[in-house]
Amino acid sequence: MKGYPEILSPGEIRFQRLLPGPIETVWSYLTDAKKRGEWLASGPMEPRVGGMVSLRFKHSELSPDQAPPPEKYRKMDEDGHQAEETVTVFEPPHRLAFTWGGTSEVTFELAPRSGGRVLLTLTHRKLPDDAERVGTASGWHCHLAILAEKLEGRTPPAFWDVFRKIDAEYASGIPRK
Repeated sequence: MKGYPEILSPGEIRFQRLLPGPIETVWSYLTDAKKRGEWLASGPMEPRVGGMVSLRFKHSELSPDQAPPPEKYRKMDEDGHQAEETVTVFEPPHRLAFTWGGTSEVTFELAPRSGGRVLLTLTHRKLPDDAERVGTASGWHCHLAILAEKLEGRTPPAFWDVFRKIDAEYASGIPRK
């Protein structure tokens, strides 16, 4: 499977994806509550450093194709998961960062590329241990796959189908790029 993260340190991973542009469109999928809700989590974002980001996760709603979650995520998926985070970087349309789960931080960097493409670099820092790194990498892998499909104008796969495959693969160690 393509698109593995790079392990930068024990607590830091990085993904890169080449996406269809323009950069303003990709930026809107990071910052607009409705569009972000189509691939990650819905919720308002105050567009400034120090602003709040409300993330409402409902993974089973990310595709019209449905797949039941693994048992350990069933209740979370049924109820949805709410997180309140803080914007730490806001530089439209190139850099966005916010806290994640109170202990880590995720950064999105966008750079224009030839042919109207956009390079998205996602870096997740301050992951406390191997289990958190693997779980976080699995989740980002799936969410980024859905984002790419959305931007390509295709129907994304069911989140839980993708998650089952990649989580099992990552559980034995995140493969090298």
